[in-house]
Amino acid sequence: MNNRIKWGLASMLAAVHVVSLAAGIRMDAPIGGWRNSTGEGEESYTQEVHYPAVRVNARPGQSVSALIKGQILSMPKAKKQPPYTLVVNGAAMPQRIEEDGSFERPYAFSVGSNSVEMRSPDGSLRKRVQFYENYAGKARPRMRVILSWDSDETDLDLHVVMPDGQHVFYGNRVATDGSAQDVDVTTGYGPEIFSSSSPQKGQYLVYVNYYGSGENTSDLTVAQVTLVTQEGTPNEKQQSFRIPMRKAGELTLVKQFSYP
Repeated sequence: MNNRIKWGLASMLAAVHVVSLAAGIRMDAPIGGWRNSTGEGEESYTQEVHYPAVRVNARPGQSVSALIKGQILSMPKAKKQPPYTLVVNGAAMPQRIEEDGSFERPYAFSVGSNSVEMRSPDGSLRKRVQFYENYAGKARPRMRVILSWDSDETDLDLHVVMPDGQHVFYGNRVATDGSAQDVDVTTGYGPEIFSSSSPQKGQYLVYVNYYGSGENTSDLTVAQVTLVTQEGTPNEKQQSFRIPMRKAGELTLVKQFSYP
């Protein structure tokens, strides 16, 4: 077999491999390509929470321009599925998968180029979508604080104290300036996301509280907090911090920073 044939076969096998990686995950939203979301429906960010808050789903009527939704195809039958990894514009977070393989969550995308990737726990399945949002009037989230953690049946809470003293957390998820936390996840993994399109200038404090849940209230869990500022601009900055949380009731100051 000459080198040209070998190269051709290798290329075909590589193409089949790429298709197979994407074939197991269907992404209904977002859709790749160029889009302009002017005039679309409500882009609700904070979601209603019915405890215990297992699911992080979008409310009825959620605009497709602020939605991540899809399904893992041929999902094995199991009441509890391990979380997949959702990577949005470089920020990785866990994504809970329902029994039927579906997943859904709201997300406030920025103007300009955006990418969304879903990965299976072992990396054998991947689906990536890239799109460009052309709606110049769309509010750009200039700050995100993303909390996730590595264990099921545990409840960690994100707390953000703003420069004017407002405290955003599960009991007060929307600040007067529109900054908000999307949802309170009480049964493992997260993520919980604080987002602001017009961050106040001054000092912010980011805390994580190990609230505890189920049988794992005394178990070690590792929290990850990712701070993203000026997303989608040449000045974008992303930092991640991993913090061991050892027992229920523990409150840890993760990050103190000034904006801008």
